[in-house]
Amino acid sequence: MTVLESRVDADALTLTFVTEFDATPERVWQLWEDPRQLERWWGPPTWPASFPEHEFVPGGRSHYFMTGPDGSRVHGWWRIIAIDEPRRLEFDDGFADAEGRPVEGNPVRGVATIEGRDGRTRMTCLMTFADAADLEKLMEMGMREGMGLALGQIDDILAGVHA
Repeated sequence: MTVLESRVDADALTLTFVTEFDATPERVWQLWEDPRQLERWWGPPTWPASFPEHEFVPGGRSHYFMTGPDGSRVHGWWRIIAIDEPRRLEFDDGFADAEGRPVEGNPVRGVATIEGRDGRTRMTCLMTFADAADLEKLMEMGMREGMGLALGQIDDILAGVHA
């Protein structure tokens, strides 16, 4: 199983996932860098993601959307804050309109840390929310479950299983 731990810390306003993979840090990094690989895991299986724009450089922007089982789309955006390849990615993530422009609401700050450990790679994803109301709203929307399911798809990608 990919996901070793997921935890919500209401006091720190965070959601954390700890995952481990049978791959090098460089290979795990590609899952973030390559939009076609990112599309295979960013959304949960019933809400797959598409990244029509993915400017993976500090200051770059990404536009993505997730398509639900009924064909509806939920759009989002990223702003890349910092990249330390292949160890650390920091980005802001928020809801967007159909053109990828941010809509009202506070973004979530995401930090992915990737480190080699005993021939495997551990990836920790830390999501920090602006306030308790944002944390509660996104938990009610199923973010914790959805992200867990999304991360659970990575093993197949690393194993070369095609969707």
